Amino acid sequence: MARYTDPVCRLCRREGIKLFLKGPKCFSDKCPLEKRNFAPGQHGKDRKAKIVGYGLQLREKQKTKRMYFAQESQFRNYFEKAARSQGVTGELLLQQLERRLDTVVHRIGFGISRRQARQLVRHGHVHVNGRKVNIPSYQANVGDEITIRESSRKLAILEQAKEFASHQNAPGWLEIDRENFKGKVLSLPKREEIQLPVNEQLIVELYSK
Repeated sequence: MARYTDPVCRLCRREGIKLFLKGPKCFSDKCPLEKRNFAPGQHGKDRKAKIVGYGLQLREKQKTKRMYFAQESQFRNYFEKAARSQGVTGELLLQQLERRLDTVVHRIGFGISRRQARQLVRHGHVHVNGRKVNIPSYQANVGDEITIRESSRKLAILEQAKEFASHQNAPGWLEIDRENFKGKVLSLPKREEIQLPVNEQLIVELYSK
């Protein structure tokens, strides 16, 4: 599957908003968006076109995709599943994105960013209900227990992540025990618990055309 391998700070500059893809760096004055708050590229500083209508919907979809490192086909599948389900489509879409294993690992505090959490999953450091799962898009369900493999618990990045997470608010839909490297999904995340600058209704409007 294709994946983005270029500098992720360019994505924040393209969207004109912090996507929090680099952990602590996003909260410091080293964040490139603080120094160069314009789109990347040769003409980025000169392009000040007003975005309306379809452009707004497209940028909202691209921004959300990039936050979760989801591919286009995968993102559309999330939307179609949400549209078929009973409930508010936009909220169900975000719920699926939050339940991705890499996002859950990040929310628990095992990774300082979704990208780092994704790497932990891909490298086999994460177990779900005692079994290794190395698929970042795996959908965590209510009752699932997520732990770090015993032999991986001394990784330096886990200590860094634990320290970083101690200053963040813990999601109410997760039970977190960072000292024992485990967390549990207590319930499905509600919209008010998903603290992201996303207008999901614009995404629904885009895909509903």
